[in-house]
Amino acid sequence: MAKITAFTSYQTGKPPVIPKPDHPVDPHIVTVQDGVPVAYPNCHGLGVRVVHPVNPNAPAKNFGLVMFYIPPHALLPPGSHETEETYVILEGRGRMTFANFQRDVCKGDFVHLPPWCEHGIENTGKETLVVLIATSPPNP
Repeated sequence: MAKITAFTSYQTGKPPVIPKPDHPVDPHIVTVQDGVPVAYPNCHGLGVRVVHPVNPNAPAKNFGLVMFYIPPHALLPPGSHETEETYVILEGRGRMTFANFQRDVCKGDFVHLPPWCEHGIENTGKETLVVLIATSPPNP
């Protein structure tokens, strides 16, 4: 059984990297339809930049959230980049290719990709593969 750790808050004794504003800040509440579509090279899937610097509806500065829709039999070829990512498989089944191995993924899987980790994904199922991609810093 996993040990449950206690949340200790964000108080570190150091000044914040991002200064606290003088006025209250409200959230951006958006849907995928409020996002900015993006096509990836050599891929028949489509991404939507939901929380991202290019989306005026939710202009994040330090990270990005992209909904990625991959139709059956489509793939995003392996590549790597300097940003750190996590793929969260929300719907469907697929296979991810890494530098040294491949792994099947399905709903509920979280795949953490350190900077420069080679990765690609293919939809091996019969339904659209839906992946939430969290990136820090955001991809250009």
